[in-house]
Amino acid sequence: MRKLLFVLLCTAGCSRLGDVGQVPEFTPPETSNEVSAMANPGLPETLENRRDFDQASLWSGGRQSLLGDRRAETRGDILTVVIEIDDKAEISNSSQRARSGSESLGIPSLFGIPQRIDERLPEGASLADAVSASSASTSSGNGSVRRNEKLTLRVAATVVNELSNGVLQIQGSQEVRVNFEIRELIVTGYVRPQDISRQNEITYDKIASARISYGGRGQISDMQQPRWGQQITDIILPF
Repeated sequence: MRKLLFVLLCTAGCSRLGDVGQVPEFTPPETSNEVSAMANPGLPETLENRRDFDQASLWSGGRQSLLGDRRAETRGDILTVVIEIDDKAEISNSSQRARSGSESLGIPSLFGIPQRIDERLPEGASLADAVSASSASTSSGNGSVRRNEKLTLRVAATVVNELSNGVLQIQGSQEVRVNFEIRELIVTGYVRPQDISRQNEITYDKIASARISYGGRGQISDMQQPRWGQQITDIILPF
C-alpha cells in the first residue's frame, strides 16, 4: 500500500514537471463547436422561399446588400455578446431571545414532622427549603451578506444550433495570454433572433440559460489554488 501511494505521488509530481518554464497552451479552436458550426452551416435558402418582387427589385434584400439585415440568424453566423454586470446585494438580519425561570419547594411545617426530621439531618440541612432551582438562558445572533460584482466584457459568439422554434443556441470563447497566464472567457446560452440588435449585438440579460465563465490558468492561478493533497485532507479530516 505504501509503495502504491509513493508511486502515485511521484507520478502526479512528474506530470507537472513538464510545465516548468513553459507558457500555458491555447485551447485548439479546430475542435470547438464554433468551428464545426461555421464549417457545416445550415441548408441554403431555396429560390421558392423568396418573394418574387425581391428578384425584380434593384434593392436586394440579401444580407450583402446595402440595406440588408446582417444580424445572426442561422447556424455558423457570428454575433457580439455584451456583458455588463454591475450587481450589488446587501442583506442584514439580527435576532435576540432571553428566558429565565425559578422553582422552589419547601415544607416548613407539617404536623411537626419536618422539625423532627431536621433533628436527624446533617448539620445545616433542613426541609424548610427542600428543593430550589433556577435557570436562565439567552441567545442572540447577527448576520449580514454584502456582495458587489462588476464585469464589463465583449465577446464574439457563434450560432452553433437552431432549435425547431427558431431559438438560437450560441457559444463563444476567448483566450488572451499575458506572459505566463491565460485569461479565459466562455459564454453559452440561448437567444431569440428578435432580441439581437441591428448592430448584431445582444446583452447578457437576454440570454436564456446563460453560462458565463471568466477565469484563467497559468502560474498565478496555480499558486492561488491549494495543493491537491491539502484539498483531500480538508475533505477527509473531521476537525
